[in-house]
Parts: sequence; structure tokens; C-alpha cells
Amino acid sequence: MVTASGAPAKAAPSRTWGIWLAVAALLVVVLLPQPQGLPVAGQYMLGVLLFAVILWMTEAVDYAISAVMIAALMAFLLGLAPSVAKPEAALGTGPALTLALGGFANTALALVAAALFLSAAMTVTGLDKRIALWILSKVGAGTRRVVIGAILVGIVLSFFVPSTTARVACLVPIIMGIILAFGVDRKSRFAGLLMITTAQSASIWNVGVKTAAAQNMVAAGFIEKMLKGTVTWLDWLIAAAPWSIAMSVVLYFVMVRMMPPETEEVQGGREAIRGALAELGPTTPAEKKLLVISLGLLALWSTEKVLHPFDTASTTVAAIALMFLPGIGIMDWKQVQNRIPWGTVVLFGVGISLGTALLQTKAAGWLANIIVAGFGLQNMPVLMILAVMSLFLIVIHLGFASATALASAMIPIIISVLQNVQTPGLNVIGMTLLLQFVVSFGFILPVNAPQNMVAYGTDTFTVRDFVRTGLVLTVFGYLLVLLLGATWWSWLGYV
Repeated sequence: MVTASGAPAKAAPSRTWGIWLAVAALLVVVLLPQPQGLPVAGQYMLGVLLFAVILWMTEAVDYAISAVMIAALMAFLLGLAPSVAKPEAALGTGPALTLALGGFANTALALVAAALFLSAAMTVTGLDKRIALWILSKVGAGTRRVVIGAILVGIVLSFFVPSTTARVACLVPIIMGIILAFGVDRKSRFAGLLMITTAQSASIWNVGVKTAAAQNMVAAGFIEKMLKGTVTWLDWLIAAAPWSIAMSVVLYFVMVRMMPPETEEVQGGREAIRGALAELGPTTPAEKKLLVISLGLLALWSTEKVLHPFDTASTTVAAIALMFLPGIGIMDWKQVQNRIPWGTVVLFGVGISLGTALLQTKAAGWLANIIVAGFGLQNMPVLMILAVMSLFLIVIHLGFASATALASAMIPIIISVLQNVQTPGLNVIGMTLLLQFVVSFGFILPVNAPQNMVAYGTDTFTVRDFVRTGLVLTVFGYLLVLLLGATWWSWLGYV
């Protein structure tokens, strides 16, 4: 069972060994002789990082619980360690806890929380379901057309529903309804084709739209705080949309070629979709208000720093406030409080704090020097750095069930790695953005992303089907990263 935050509902007894392994790794790192050039606080933070990574990879505890454990460790370990700024005295648990909770003051956290409320509003009003059914009703009843419809729904919802899990959770019952209405066996290739396509389309457009996924906010937060740069919503779309558009086309051909549907058309399919749409009844006032607010937000997001000075987080928070206003609003607190994956908010806040502490204690820089030397990145051409680091992220993602956790652990290190590279003309902000795109590559295993697990829970496809199609998508995605790195992204000045 998967929670809204993408983590298992509770830690499985068989995975408690992950806790002991994480503790053992932490103790080993903390008790090792102090490496040259690394402050004690930095050494302790590397231990906390390893502790966090093992917990996240083994899923020994819920992500929200892991975040609390990480914050507690940071408070005491950093509190007892000599201050990096004033080594003659310990930092103290109070200031250390302030650092551990500093991520909750990041504007990126406000955007993530507001986006989750926006997703909840879509669910409360049913607007997301109406949009999905309306698009599917227009594509026809041919099996390949339905696949195209599923991809189109994923694209459209990525602009309106800023939560990958929420998008897929909305689509899964609709897709299952279509499968059952068509009278198709849920174990058929057609059923598996539709469900895998739904999950992979969501992952692909996590890359294309800045507000589509929480991990994007992690990267944006670090870029803003550590590199003093800003990537606007429109900047992100201009850079990433070509990759996502091309990959959507690749997704269609890969899926229909590797999992061809048993029939070309299913009788009664169009009627079944129209019937489901009719069951929703006429558009409600709440849906109309939400649609207006959502379109207004898209307009504000896309014109940030162009027509107005308001940042994405501020406009989104203002929209949420509007949604709660009596008379004008479309929902109340009781309707949404149980629909918000609060664990995601907690993980996000502590994840930002973890990365910040790695940088402030010089742990990220020390580790980056090792990575630069180990991969030979010192004077490597920019495109080759993109190729090597992208491949590294794809491989390490195999051990993670959350791209948010992966971004929290890796983006600060990536920033430090790029800052340590001596290649002339390297755009650190641009390369960090491009490598963040690769962080969303959760195409290979069902456990690599919560949306994959939501789809897998329908029992319409096997792990083997997901892996074999996901591997092909990953290869195409990686090659497309290199192609755009040599062309589009180079022209934009990011490479």
C-alpha cells in the first residue's frame, strides 16, 4: 500500500534491517579519523547523509518519519560538533536545530505546499476527472487512439495538477473504468499498455513543467539559495518542453510496438467514455471557479519576470488563499486536510535543510572533490560532463523510491561538483537545471516512483513489462538529453 506521499503506509518488518544498517553506517562515518580538509561538522553531515540515503533506499520507515530522524540527528551531531565558523566552540543544539529546520523557511516549500492544496482542490471539485474524460471522449474508440488520449491527458493535467501522484491517482480509476467498460481482460496487453503509459507520461512531464513535481522545487530552491539564480516557470518550460514533447512521441511508439493491443478498436468504447462524462453532470460553480483560478495561475506563472515581478510561489499561495475565501472560495479546510500528503511537505523541508547543511559544513564540497577526481571531470568538455553525470543519476535512481529524496540528497552535491570543475564556460545554474531533469527519470522499476506504484497496484501489468519498456524509454531519454545538450540547450546557453 502506498500513501499520498509516495511511501509505504508503514514500515514492513522485513525492512527494519534498513534502520540498523543506516545507524551502523552513520556510526562508522562519525567514528572514522577526521579526513584532511573536512571539518568535524562536515564529517558528521556525511554520516547523516549516508544514514538518510540508506533509509530512503530501503524504505525502512515512512519518508516523513525519516525526515524527523534526520532533523534530530542534525540537531545533536552538529550541536556537539565545533562550529565551522568558530572552531573553538561547539555550535550548540539550538542553532543546529534551527539549521535542521531552516528548509521550512524556503519559498520553494511554500510552493510545494500550495501546489498540494491545488491538487486537493482538483480532487474535491472533480475538475481533474472532467478534464481527463473530456479529452478521452474526443480521441475516439480505437485502441491506439485511447493510448494517445491517455498521453494527452497526462500532458494537460501536468499544467493543472502540481502533484504526480495525484495526477496518476486521478487517472487510474478512469483508465480502469474504460478497460472494464470495453470488456477487456485486466490482464490483457491493452490494459497493461494503458496503465504503464499513464504512469510514464506523468514522469515524462515531470521534466517538462516546473510545477508538475516536488523534486523540481528542490532544485529550484537550491539554485535560488546556493547559486543566487532564478529559473522562472517559463524558462523551465522553454528548456524542458522539447524533451518532454519528443519523449511523449517516443512513449507512444515504444508502448504500441512493445505491447501491441489485441484489437484495433473496441466496440462501445466511445459510448462508455461519454457515459462516464455524463455521470458527472453539468459543470458545477466550484469547477468553473477552479478552472478560472487555474488558468489565471498558468498566465501568471508563464509571464513571471516578463509582465510582472511576482514569483511562482507567491502567486500560487495567493490563489490558495482565494480558494478558501467564504463566498468566493471553492473548498474549506475540512475538505482538504485529509487529502494533503503532509509527509511530502515534511520530507521536502528537511531535505532542503539537509542539502543546506551539507554545503555550509563544507561536506558537499569535500565530497565533490572526490567525485570530480574519481570521474575525471576536472577539465572534461561540458557535454561529456552532462553525459557522465546524467548516467550516474540514472543508475543511482534505481535505489530510490522518491525523486524528491533523490534531489534532496544529490542536487547540493551536483552543485558542488560543478563548482569544482575547471572547464571554461561551464554554466553551473544551467547544468544543475539539466541534471535535475534527469532526476525525474524513474522509468525502469515500479518502485522508482510513487506514480509507478499507484499504476502497479491495479494488477494490470507485470514488473517485467514495466522494466523492459522502461529500459527502452530510459535509453531514448538519455540519448535525447545528449542531443538537446549539443543543440537546443547549448543555444540557450545552459551547456
